[in-house]
Amino acid sequence: MKAIFSKFLFAGLAAIMATAAAAGADIAPDQLAKTTTEEVLTLIRQDKELQSGNQKKLLSLVEAKVLPHFDFIRMTRLAVGKNWRQATPAQQQSLVNEFRTLLVRTYTTAFRSYKNQTVEFKPFKMAPEDTDVTVKTQIIQPGAQPLAVDYSMQKTPAGWKVYDVVIEGVSLVTNYRGTFTTEIQKSGIDGLIQTLAEKNRGAPPPAPGIKP
Repeated sequence: MKAIFSKFLFAGLAAIMATAAAAGADIAPDQLAKTTTEEVLTLIRQDKELQSGNQKKLLSLVEAKVLPHFDFIRMTRLAVGKNWRQATPAQQQSLVNEFRTLLVRTYTTAFRSYKNQTVEFKPFKMAPEDTDVTVKTQIIQPGAQPLAVDYSMQKTPAGWKVYDVVIEGVSLVTNYRGTFTTEIQKSGIDGLIQTLAEKNRGAPPPAPGIKP
């Protein structure tokens, strides 16, 4: 699974970036992804500093283009599962902050694995009243099998937000939930927060997999 997540990440990030948060609420989620994917991929192809792994520039790109379109509160709540209700408001905020940092560091690292992959969008339909949808794509990789990547998105007052990514049928938040549950059972909510904080202070993870 680590290899799968590593390969899909850069294109997945491109597929969910939007041109502006204000416009996001008015554009269908699949169209929002389609209209920006090529622009972002072109930027990566043409920017030698991004390709060479300039950490500062990669972080700036993730902060500016990716983070505004993730619902980190919902992602963290889903990843923590039933234990979320046991956490105090302060603990919940700490969990969101650490999980956000973990994903930012992981996604930043993933940009370095860009190898001319492309994104193919599957046919998409939604009713005008829909507020929770799945945008399905395939990541086309030179010399490898395509990867199915689905984005769970919810409409919010600030536009469409991604709250889960499913790779070949495997949910990102569900993968983290197993690890988080084990850590909470062993050392409680504070133990999970401490574990995440320690990981975030260490070397960036190579790619998001089953364990954080």
